[in-house]
Amino acid sequence: MKFWTDKKVIVTGGAGFLGQAVVRRMESRGCKNIFVPRSQTYDLRDMAAARRLLRDAQPDMIIHLAAVVGGIGANRENPGNFFYDNLMMGVQLIEAAREQGVNKFVAIGTICAYPKFTPVPFKEDDLWIGYPEETNAPYGLAKKMLLVQLQAYRQQYGFNGIYLLPVNLYGPADNFSPASSHVIPALIKKCVDAIRQGQDHIEVWGTGRATREFLYVDDAALGIVLAAEKYQKPEPVNLGAGFEIAIQDLVGLIVKLTGFKGRVVWNKSQPDGQPRRQLDVTRAKQEFGFTAQTPFAQGLKNTIDWYLTNQRA
Repeated sequence: MKFWTDKKVIVTGGAGFLGQAVVRRMESRGCKNIFVPRSQTYDLRDMAAARRLLRDAQPDMIIHLAAVVGGIGANRENPGNFFYDNLMMGVQLIEAAREQGVNKFVAIGTICAYPKFTPVPFKEDDLWIGYPEETNAPYGLAKKMLLVQLQAYRQQYGFNGIYLLPVNLYGPADNFSPASSHVIPALIKKCVDAIRQGQDHIEVWGTGRATREFLYVDDAALGIVLAAEKYQKPEPVNLGAGFEIAIQDLVGLIVKLTGFKGRVVWNKSQPDGQPRRQLDVTRAKQEFGFTAQTPFAQGLKNTIDWYLTNQRA
């Protein structure tokens, strides 16, 4: 617990879905000096703003969570924005941190960095065996370049940067906007809205055969904080729950938990995305003792309950 008592930490994206959970976890472990920059004040795509942020905050550590993200639809509509914004924010913040001599940089990557056809479970050593799934490749590659940068900076400058690869996140306070939400909040919203509006069916993209792994947001926050405390190596580390579920089974579970009684219509003209996703989570457990704690059904129930309480008609 003493690790955080004298640390000044920047958490980019600290006001977001994952960021709020990370900040809560850091505070619970004794961190009292957390600086959460807002994009209106510090546009990290601008190098001058990144440098000004570091001058203002004088951090010992940076946890870089800020990202422009979305589901398959948002990635298909904004590949240029997703590539440029995510690349520039990360690259410039890492360079500014190196210039100022920041002691540690924690970069949050993405499961989308993995090749489309990665052997399951995904091992960190397989990151470079192929090209990412096409619908989110620009985003995945932009985030992947931050791993390259951190490893190069460690080699040349001795810069202590680590890189974490969280699987798909979910939980209370997730993004439920139809334009940019990921699969779990999108499905919850569809089911709840259909019940409220008396609809007899919901439409779901794809075939339902693709698989995904999901990590509860509070568990992800714990993994990030443990890595910030204990992990010092250049190799990337997966953060996941170590299980795989087919989208059709996920839909069935959410239908059951929300109480939706109608039909599920599969729109097979829309893409499935990456065929399978499941992480090998051995390295995180071995290196900094991280294991996911929240049972999936309980995490879904918590998320549904939050949406029911906080939904907007």
